[in-house]
Amino acid sequence: MSLTAIRATPLSLDEVVQSVSEDTAGAVVTFLGVVRNHSEGLPVTMLEYHVYPRMAETELAAIAAELEAQFVGVRVACVHRVGTLAVGEAAVVCAVSAAHRDQAFDACRELIVRVKARVPIWKREHGTEGPHWVGWADARTAPILGA
Repeated sequence: MSLTAIRATPLSLDEVVQSVSEDTAGAVVTFLGVVRNHSEGLPVTMLEYHVYPRMAETELAAIAAELEAQFVGVRVACVHRVGTLAVGEAAVVCAVSAAHRDQAFDACRELIVRVKARVPIWKREHGTEGPHWVGWADARTAPILGA
């Protein structure tokens, strides 16, 4: 069973790596997504991640199962953080183990691509321009209807 979870507490790279490690694996590839201090040329002071918990956990598990079926012999893990995160904090930890590095790299890249595309987690950035939702038009950027 793959480790997949949504958590409001700090994430552990070691925990996620240990969950995929096994004697048959010659490679463990990780992805650690952290909060950076800028986005699109503007300062970022913190992020908020909001989630639809049950759906997000179900979708994370489905993605892990798909990848383990697609890349035979890999083990997949992904834990995503929600709540308020400061610059430098881990937002997502992914790990994939496989017998060989190419398969581990390919599966890990596909893991984070699918997580970003399909898991119902929304990001709100805070900075000097005020808070705004990432990927959604808000009052500062939305076109006026009928104009």
